[in-house]
Amino acid sequence: MVRQWLKAGVIEQGMLHRTEEGTPQGGVVSPVLLNVALHGMEQAAGVRYCTTGANAGWVAMGSPTVIRYADDLVALCHSRQEALEVKARLAEWLAPRGLAFNEDKTRVVTLDEGFDFLGFNVRRYANKPLIKPSKAAVRRIRERLRTELRSLRGTNARVVIKRLNPIIRGWAAYYRTQVSAEIFGKLDSYLWRLTYKWAIFSHANKPTSWVVHRYFGKFNKARQDRWVFGDRTSGAFMHKFSWTNIVRHQTVRQGASPRRPCACRVLGPATAQDAPADQPHRHVALPSPGRSLRDLPEHAHRRRGPATNPARVGTLAGDHPQNNRRRVGPRHVARG
Repeated sequence: MVRQWLKAGVIEQGMLHRTEEGTPQGGVVSPVLLNVALHGMEQAAGVRYCTTGANAGWVAMGSPTVIRYADDLVALCHSRQEALEVKARLAEWLAPRGLAFNEDKTRVVTLDEGFDFLGFNVRRYANKPLIKPSKAAVRRIRERLRTELRSLRGTNARVVIKRLNPIIRGWAAYYRTQVSAEIFGKLDSYLWRLTYKWAIFSHANKPTSWVVHRYFGKFNKARQDRWVFGDRTSGAFMHKFSWTNIVRHQTVRQGASPRRPCACRVLGPATAQDAPADQPHRHVALPSPGRSLRDLPEHAHRRRGPATNPARVGTLAGDHPQNNRRRVGPRHVARG
């Protein structure tokens, strides 16, 4: 059915165009076709899952893991030899489908060297895996911002803000789930230099103080930042990368209730992923909404004293009885 559909042709403006082979590069249907063609790749790579017990649905111990998005894939293995074997099995599985690896883009690396995948860089730093925006992705967004501002010379600030805000928000929203705060700050500095250069170019006969007062100020009333690029006529301002909150996915112990998460950490220098099976784990149950941090003995240093207890307007903090103090939850969770 897929083969017939690919060769059925395309009608554009009332004319039939033959499609003898392939699909347009970057077409919206390409990922769907690749998902159809590459279905079963995990089984071909030898990925095994637990089918029974409490670990049902999880990758079996000692099994490789394959992550695929359309035609991009990463195979996580325990050794270089296993990675080469997985690559050979996949190459043999792809051959009858008329597909093959792009050797220029296919590499076998260690986690200490790192690799890029879907715009992210995955690498281990001192036994701690971190996922950051890749250098290529940062280079592309810098080039796009620079190109957009050059093309907007001669326009007003409102047009610049309307053009760049969706780009900034979209890029920051895509990378906000990983370690991106440092990159966001650097991109804000780079974007400030671009907007300042644009403003100087637009008003070459005006002094610098006049240009700064016209285009920069505290346009965002929710933040004490006086270097926000904006339009004083409409009040519109440019969004910053660093204003997007980093939302990290919280990992809980397998089998733990979602209402009572567990901060699981391994006793020792190894991480939870690299720990041997016989190494003891220590599970620390986080307080429920009805409990306070002061109820946990190991969080004694985070207890709030009476002086920091918030009081209502017109009352004193000392007027609140000790047993009626408001319960507070944890602000930070130690990750394992």
